[in-house]
Amino acid sequence: KVLYHLEKEEQMPDGMCIDAEGKLWVACIDGGRVIRIDPETGKRIQTVRLPTPRITSCCFGGKDYSEMYVTSAYDGLDETTLAKEPHAGEIFKITGLGVKGIPQNFYAA
Repeated sequence: KVLYHLEKEEQMPDGMCIDAEGKLWVACIDGGRVIRIDPETGKRIQTVRLPTPRITSCCFGGKDYSEMYVTSAYDGLDETTLAKEPHAGEIFKITGLGVKGIPQNFYAA
């Protein structure tokens, strides 16, 4: 079942996580953003833009899981592109989203 069709500017999905409200957060590689999708309606309900396009993954963390950590890539970018994208390869911390994540599930080996 298709849950959501990415808009052209969102580019391609990469890493994902789920928040405490059951909403899906998707890192949009080459789209410079993380989007929040309601899996019940299939609608995008929030967009967080970041200062570099190659957004690779997202997860919640911090003491109460109210911080989102977002990774980005710089591999494969030439020097000219890297000069235009000085934040490529950085990790970002996002606060004030108004939603928390959930703890990870650990499995015994």
